[in-house]
Amino acid sequence: MSAKGNSAVGEQGASKRANAAKRPSASPAKAPASPTKAAGTPAERAVKSSAKASATPSAKTAKAAKPAKAESRLGMVRRARKINRELAEVYPYAHPELDFRNPFELLVATVLSAQTTDLRVNQTTPALFARYPTPEDLAAADPEEIEELIRPTGFFRAKTKSIMGLAAALRDDFGGEVPGRLDDLVKLPGVGRKTAFVVLGNAFGVPGITVDTHFMRLARRWKWTDQDDPVKIEAEIAEIFPKSEWTMLSHRVIFHGRRICHARRPACGACPIAPLCPAYGEGETDPEKAKKLLKYEKGGYPGQRLNPPPDYPGRPAPPAVGVSPGAGA
Repeated sequence: MSAKGNSAVGEQGASKRANAAKRPSASPAKAPASPTKAAGTPAERAVKSSAKASATPSAKTAKAAKPAKAESRLGMVRRARKINRELAEVYPYAHPELDFRNPFELLVATVLSAQTTDLRVNQTTPALFARYPTPEDLAAADPEEIEELIRPTGFFRAKTKSIMGLAAALRDDFGGEVPGRLDDLVKLPGVGRKTAFVVLGNAFGVPGITVDTHFMRLARRWKWTDQDDPVKIEAEIAEIFPKSEWTMLSHRVIFHGRRICHARRPACGACPIAPLCPAYGEGETDPEKAKKLLKYEKGGYPGQRLNPPPDYPGRPAPPAVGVSPGAGA
C-alpha cells in the first residue's frame, strides 16, 4: 500500500477514536444541529454552490468540448454525392447562363465573361454578333469597333485581342469551325481549360468540370478539396463524381454559389443543403434574414440570360439600355 493510502487509514482511525472519546456513554437521542450551523448563512451557501458547480462541469459541457470525429474519405465522397443529388432537385433547370446559338457564340461569350458577370456579357453580345456573326467576320473587323462594342465587359482591349485572335485561328486552322477537342481549344488565344470545358460540355456534349470562382469556393467550403489551383481541384473532383455528372454538377454548383452560397455572406438559413455543409454558420443563419440575401429566381429577381431556356422558372434579364430585347437572338 502506498504512503498516501497508509496516511488515509491513519487519519480515519484517529478520527474514529476522537469521536468515540467525545461521545457520552449513555446519551439520549442526538439533538439536531442548529439551522445556522448546518446550512450556513445565505452568502456561505452561495459560495459553496458556486464552487461545486465549477468543480463538476455538466455532461453537456463535457460533450461539447469533445473534438469532432474526422470525416473519412468514404464519408466525404458519400456526402458530396448526396449534395449533388440535392442540388439536382433544387436546380433541375441549371444551365449555362450565357446566351448563345452556336459553338462560336458560346466560345466568344465565355472569353468575354472573364472578370465580369454573365448578365453584362449577355447584354453586350447581341450587338457584337449581329455585326460579326462568323469567325471570318470577326477576324477581319476593325479592332477599335470591337473595343467599343465590348467596352461594358471590362478589359476590352485585351479581350478584343483575344476574340479577334481566336477568330483568326478558327478561320485559318479549323475551317471557320470551333473544334470539339480540348487540346485544340486550349491553343486558341484567350482560351484556357475552364473556357474549353464550358464549350465542350454545352456545345458538344463532352463531359467536363468547369472550375470558376464559384465552383472553387464551394468545393473548398464543402471540404471536397483543400487545393487552390483550378487544375488540381478539377482533378480531385473528377475522382469523386462519375464522368457523366461533370457538366451538370458544374452548373448546379455554380447556380448555388450565385444564388445562395455567396462569397461574403452566404444565406445559410435559407440553404436546402445546410445539414450536409461543414461550413454552416459562416453566413446568416436566421431564416427570414437569409431569405433577403437570395439572388436571381430564388430571390424573385430576373436571371442573367436575356433568352433563358424554356424551363427556367425566373424572369429573363433586361437588355442593355438602347438595345432591343431580340437583338442578335
